[in-house]
Amino acid sequence: MAEHTIKMPDVGEGVAEAELVEWHVKVGDLVREDAVLAAVMTDKATVEIPSPVEGKVSWLGAEIGETVAVGSAIVRIETAGDATSAPMDDGEGEAPIAEGMAPEGEKLPPPPTQKSEAAAPSKPVAKSEPAKAPSRTATNGSTGAPRPEGEKPLASPAVRLRAKEAGIDLRQVPGTGPAGRITHEDIDHFLRQGSQPVATGLRPDTSVEEVKVVGLRRRIAEKMALAKSRIPHITYVEEIDVTALEELRAKLNAEKRPDRAKLTLLPFLVRAMVRAIAEQPQLNAIYDDEAGIIHRHGGVHVGIAAQTPSGLVVPVLRHAEARDLWDCAAEINRLAEVSKAGTATREELSGSTITITSLGAMGGVVTTPVINHPEVAIVGVNKMMMRPVWDGSQFIPRKMMNLSSSFDHRVIDGWDAAVFIQRIKTLLETPALIFVGD
Repeated sequence: MAEHTIKMPDVGEGVAEAELVEWHVKVGDLVREDAVLAAVMTDKATVEIPSPVEGKVSWLGAEIGETVAVGSAIVRIETAGDATSAPMDDGEGEAPIAEGMAPEGEKLPPPPTQKSEAAAPSKPVAKSEPAKAPSRTATNGSTGAPRPEGEKPLASPAVRLRAKEAGIDLRQVPGTGPAGRITHEDIDHFLRQGSQPVATGLRPDTSVEEVKVVGLRRRIAEKMALAKSRIPHITYVEEIDVTALEELRAKLNAEKRPDRAKLTLLPFLVRAMVRAIAEQPQLNAIYDDEAGIIHRHGGVHVGIAAQTPSGLVVPVLRHAEARDLWDCAAEINRLAEVSKAGTATREELSGSTITITSLGAMGGVVTTPVINHPEVAIVGVNKMMMRPVWDGSQFIPRKMMNLSSSFDHRVIDGWDAAVFIQRIKTLLETPALIFVGD
């Protein structure tokens, strides 16, 4: 029996360490070559670490959430020198099978039923003798609910992932492996039969799941805690009549041109913010509260908060003051794609001077955005909806949208915040003004 040590690989970009965010195996699991062992995160990129060998996991060198240096040992795997004459642990009977699960495609031998059978030396099985298919009855002998309430089903990480993707509740799947362990064959059988309700009526769920905050989620938590603990927020909400803006946007999108990206609301908002910032440059700033210095930037680098499968990230639209409406639209689309794909670079995820946050159609009526520290302002977009608006003689339908924006009250007074949003309101309600001077 040999032991193979796997070290933290060099993930590139000069990174010296990475955070362990997920284990795909545990001690005792049998793994195949190229099976994913773990996932690590560096900045905003997640990298999977595969196994270069086949064998049994004997040691894990870090816990989820720990930072691991490049070159450090993270996994040890026992590999068989000669599969036909592997030494036994104690010289009696067969070597125990790991609790993890046999490699995919192999059948686990059933446990002995009598002490005399367990003590007897193992006999070779003739190759011509067909293997018996495992019973599809749960280990407790029942064909209904396979295990008592509250009992956790046994399954390997690969089986759990497959069940999650298929929408299967493992508590309802009978397991035919040792100790009732659920195998891939059990999942196949369950899918062929179709999921059948095994109990009626409502039952209390007393389960408690512990989820360790690691990776991008931990970084988001730290960033939010820092912003709320150090920045005294003031939030200003104003409603905007975007009827004319939406009509203009629809007309511009109808004139399809291959060199122009499709326009959403965000490019118009970016251009309106650029014009408003030209009149109030103190809004486009970074506040170094430890040094007591406000850094006012000439370039408007707009962070666009984006939700991705991994969590919230803020790619940066650089030099918005030098981009026209369609250039802004094209760059926003590109940044959204690389963020969702997890391929955004550090350059694309840092350096913003003011941020826009939007939840799209789920934007709600009012929000209280958290400032992207160390910036001093964030503009929040709420959902657009048709509302009745009084024009002095009657109610008329208008497309309305709220802007919920937060400001660092140490740097921005309430009056200045209101002036800034009112200027954006004027530009969006009279969209022709956005193009004046372009």
